[in-house]
Amino acid sequence: MLVLLPPSEGKASSGRGTALKLESLSLPGLTEARQAVLDELSELCAGDEDKAREVLGLSEGLRGEIAKNTELRTSGARPAGEIYTGVLYDALDLASLDTAAKRRAGRSLLVFSGLWGAVRVTDKIPSYRCSMGVRLPGLGALGAHWRTPMAAALPEAAGDGLVLDLRSSAYTGAWKPKGEVAGRTATVRVLHAPTRKVVSHFNKATKGRIVRSLLAAGAAPAGPAELVEALRDLGYEVEVSPPARAGTAWALDVLVNEVH
Repeated sequence: MLVLLPPSEGKASSGRGTALKLESLSLPGLTEARQAVLDELSELCAGDEDKAREVLGLSEGLRGEIAKNTELRTSGARPAGEIYTGVLYDALDLASLDTAAKRRAGRSLLVFSGLWGAVRVTDKIPSYRCSMGVRLPGLGALGAHWRTPMAAALPEAAGDGLVLDLRSSAYTGAWKPKGEVAGRTATVRVLHAPTRKVVSHFNKATKGRIVRSLLAAGAAPAGPAELVEALRDLGYEVEVSPPARAGTAWALDVLVNEVH
């Protein structure tokens, strides 16, 4: 099972770990594209702060975030699962999983990123600020920058098992499963059962809980149909729409009564 996650805007500090080793990150086919973003982002943020803030879409109150990007090669690097914070990652709570579940997380969780493309939660990265929606002056839109290298690297990472796609819309454009891989991909919406509306906060929190539940239970669904069964066994209320044609993803709705 490969689980695709969005990153979080909020990130923990880099700390005092060893500096970034770009060549040590998972998905080595992305190294050249990562280097290109790293080089331009570092140069941008080392120059005119106002321009960097405009390009990165940061408010005046977040001006201090620019400094993170000037120290990407020298700041301490920590496992990505410790760097990413926010609602989904708080609910996932990787640190409190038992040893076996943590190993499963290291094998199956892949976090998409405007800077790194995608990293496993065990990959060591520094704290940074750069969303997939950024358009760098030289490279252009990052979503488009990642499409070609992702198209080569991600099918290999997906292997022949289930792909559980929990990414937000900003990150889906960087890689869209196609063909046979799409047929074993499941996307998830979390809906407030009484209103059938998506509410951002508990949508993220519930997705974090879903991933945690699967990891803690040692669930290994072979495909979307088995995922539906696994989630129902874990106590989730799931409605499913199998694909109308081959080569398209399954759509799962998880219904939640309480907004929390």
